[in-house]
Amino acid sequence: MSKKQSELSLLVPGARGWEIWQKEADGGYVRVSEGEVARAADLGGLAGGQLAMLFPVRSFHAMPFRASSGDESLFEDLTAMHAERLGVRADPMGGQLSDTFAVSREEESAVLLGVVLKTPGEGELPPRSPKEFDLSARAFPVQGDAIAVWMEFGRWVFAFYQQGRLLYAQATSSAAESPDESLVREIRLALGQLAIQGLSFKPAAVHVWSDAATAGSLAGAFGVPANAGPRPDPVLPEPRSKLLPADVRAARREARTRHQRLAAIAAVILLYLGVGAWFGYGLWKDHSKIKKLTAQAEAIAPQAEILAYAEHDALWAELTQVVEDSRAPVEVLKRVTDAALRSPGVRMKTAEITGTEIRLQGEAQQNQPISQFSLNLTRPSFGLSQYKWETPAPTNTAKGWDFIFVGTLAGEATP
Repeated sequence: MSKKQSELSLLVPGARGWEIWQKEADGGYVRVSEGEVARAADLGGLAGGQLAMLFPVRSFHAMPFRASSGDESLFEDLTAMHAERLGVRADPMGGQLSDTFAVSREEESAVLLGVVLKTPGEGELPPRSPKEFDLSARAFPVQGDAIAVWMEFGRWVFAFYQQGRLLYAQATSSAAESPDESLVREIRLALGQLAIQGLSFKPAAVHVWSDAATAGSLAGAFGVPANAGPRPDPVLPEPRSKLLPADVRAARREARTRHQRLAAIAAVILLYLGVGAWFGYGLWKDHSKIKKLTAQAEAIAPQAEILAYAEHDALWAELTQVVEDSRAPVEVLKRVTDAALRSPGVRMKTAEITGTEIRLQGEAQQNQPISQFSLNLTRPSFGLSQYKWETPAPTNTAKGWDFIFVGTLAGEATP
């Protein structure tokens, strides 16, 4: 592997703009850009090799909570349920915008941090797609239980760390030169909200990461030492996050290109059929000749050719999913998703879509959302009413209710 391929550039949100850090041979990072550019899309001078990006605190929702199970396999589902209760949902078209981090774990419970990214807007992603993403609040090493305060893009942000692991992070509206009373109030409010959820957090220190600012109003505000100094050099945290936002605009451009390509294919097919029809019209004029040729063809046509034509005709019928948008699997899946989003509480597991059948499997905590989803599937507004739906009663399980719905196109048998 060449040196250029092994290089790693790290995009870090700085006090005024994006900073570019380059990985050194010893594994550490050195800053090569001071952070004067506020839009990631305007970043220039990115070195070759791999690229990683740390999202600023303002770009995600942090939702810590105490889970009723210590089973790691349930953490993702428990986080999704907690986010639903808080009314926070990730954009289903935005890629992998949610993740779960374990803060502490016991045999029968665990403290988890659920994170949901806001869908990146115009100019918020760099000109070259990063290989991986993470959160800035997870990238700065902290010891023990502490509060850390620093500036990102001209605003103060703060984070709570429990035994060095990120417990909570929040961006504030304070833009003062040094931490002021409004920042202290927002930190106190966040501590109070954690206490209401049964998450007792008692910091042993307050760190103000700034080259120029002092501890300001944070000095003595929480009864623990407050120190000011430079922000630690960033590191890519472990375990790595699963965050991977998609460029929705690029996906839409690709969809438009795909539709244009299909339209061009359809136009060629229509032209081919038109030319064939023109020649057919010439043959029709000579009716006697057509009858003679038809009789000769029937007399000498081998059975194999007849079967080949039938097979060709069946394969041609399969193009329905390509030339008709309403039958395209992607379009059908979008309509199913719309119906599910209008049934709060329904969680889809699998969706099997063929040319004539839709098979949906999912779950919900209550029976009512499943009934609403069943009703939505038959409403013309969701574009699925042309299917004949079989919606048997859901099955009650230890986790809630499971269901399997099957829709078949009217007039077509399921293969």
